Amino acid sequence: MAELSTSTAPPARPLFFARKIVHMSMLALAFLLPILTWVQAAGCAVLALLFDIILLPRLGVDLRKSPHQDIAAGIWTGLLLYPISVLALILLYRHHLHIAAAAWAIMALGDGMASVSGEALRGPELPWNRRKTWTGFGGFLVAGTIGAIVLTRWVAPTIPTDKVWTVSAAAAVVGAVVESVPIHLDDNVSVPLVTGAFLFCAYLVERTALASNWLYLDRRIILALVINGCFALLALALKMVRPSGAGAGLALGTAVYLGYGYKSFLMLFAFFLLGSLATRVGYAAKARRGIAEKRGGARSWREALANTLAGAFFSILVITTHHEAAFLVALVAAFAEAAGDTVSSEIGQWISERAYLITTLQPVPAGVDGGISVGGTLAGLLASAVVVAAGYSLGLCGIGGAAIALAVAVAGNLVDSVLGATIEQRGLVTNGIVNFTSTSFAGGLALAITIGLGW
Repeated sequence: MAELSTSTAPPARPLFFARKIVHMSMLALAFLLPILTWVQAAGCAVLALLFDIILLPRLGVDLRKSPHQDIAAGIWTGLLLYPISVLALILLYRHHLHIAAAAWAIMALGDGMASVSGEALRGPELPWNRRKTWTGFGGFLVAGTIGAIVLTRWVAPTIPTDKVWTVSAAAAVVGAVVESVPIHLDDNVSVPLVTGAFLFCAYLVERTALASNWLYLDRRIILALVINGCFALLALALKMVRPSGAGAGLALGTAVYLGYGYKSFLMLFAFFLLGSLATRVGYAAKARRGIAEKRGGARSWREALANTLAGAFFSILVITTHHEAAFLVALVAAFAEAAGDTVSSEIGQWISERAYLITTLQPVPAGVDGGISVGGTLAGLLASAVVVAAGYSLGLCGIGGAAIALAVAVAGNLVDSVLGATIEQRGLVTNGIVNFTSTSFAGGLALAITIGLGW
């Protein structure tokens, strides 16, 4: 009986799967960054990609994420995306390779330890994703923080230690949240891109910048809470938002107000007003066709985060960095993109029952993800222009900044449509993720241009 029991026992589950070992072992290349130029570092990433394409398939190693994964379920996609993401980090942050190294460490070690700790120490489930646990989240946070600290200190030892620790821990939290979001997009793409952008912005934060703004922030935060509290209650009474949307709007609106007082808040208000009006225009007609916003157009916390989080982030950086002008343009661009996207979708669906898929230009019913129309596009362009004009008239940006903000807002709307026609239609991401990505893209592109110009 003992022999029978032993022979039928399931094989021991390995602590680290070969896939994770491959990913984490590649991280050793990051220790070469101090002695390599960015061109040489990019070459190493290309070699890693060639290794995954040419040699790895010949080794006969089980590269599944888990023993339950189907052999044909895109095993190679993640393995190829990993070195591609590393290459993208090196190219994007070629003049700040410590950022590429830290984001790489968070991707490799954080994601690896999240899987290990989540499987080995089953704990309470995350409230926003029942497939993930707090133990996995904690494992990501600890491993990602340590890895980011070690590699940042190795690549850029002149950065103050306390700043490295603070920024690395914050970036690991961001990475852990991104990794745990219930989407089907490979986290070898989402984690490094988001954490890399966060690291870049976080390293611009200076205590002296916050200290110079501290004298009037106590009054500003009181005004922010009062004004946003009143607007949240009013929007709730008018059924423009759900209770969760009112709460999220209060928090995000307060952050936006802190950036430049009522002037930055008016950017958020302009987006909210334009979007709400566009949602209600022709609502009955859209409802009859089954393409109207649910709940009468009342926004929840998901919509609030998707459309406002990027702007709120840029607003906080206005007062915590010495790049005030650049982040103000990014703030205006983010809200201009959000307004343009919302208005183009709502007006386009109202005035026409037909749209054209942006990737193929094939006619599709109005409301299909990635569908565009002439009327909707023009309405979205006008909405973006109104927000940018408001920013210019309030002194948040000059004529050059306004031109940049409008251009990147239009680019962000195009990115939104392309993502909708591709990964959203395939069910890999939600509309909220697409909206957050497009607002972040618009603001990030504006930031890259303005900082590149020395603003």
